Amino acid sequence: MSDLFTVPVSVRGYELDTQGHLNQAVYLQYAEHARWELLRAAGVPHDRLLADGVGPVVLETTIRYRRELRGGDEVTVSCHFAFGEGKTFRVRQEIRRTDGTLAAEIEALIGLLDLTERRLVPDPGGRLRALADNPGLLA
Repeated sequence: MSDLFTVPVSVRGYELDTQGHLNQAVYLQYAEHARWELLRAAGVPHDRLLADGVGPVVLETTIRYRRELRGGDEVTVSCHFAFGEGKTFRVRQEIRRTDGTLAAEIEALIGLLDLTERRLVPDPGGRLRALADNPGLLA
């Protein structure tokens, strides 16, 4: 997944647990940050989604921890939206140290919620690409 959209992150001391490695919940925050940055880079910032009456909703997340991260580690978080047919799509992500070591793999099942109807929209990929200034990032 090295050719994908990536975001750099520095592991901060206050994100560590009592064993001195990155707290498990922070991996989810890094993944969420990368997803929002990908949407922003595609030209679909949060305010554009709200103006269109939709918002992403995470339905399921799986994290596979591969190597620990410690304070001061520099990492990149990749992000790839995998659209298919239906109301949901997969987001595949990796967190890697800058030396290439895989620290975690994250996969999420996501939908795009109509904020008025409180139902998932039928074609989330098409809806997001229609809103995007740079839809190629969402291919």
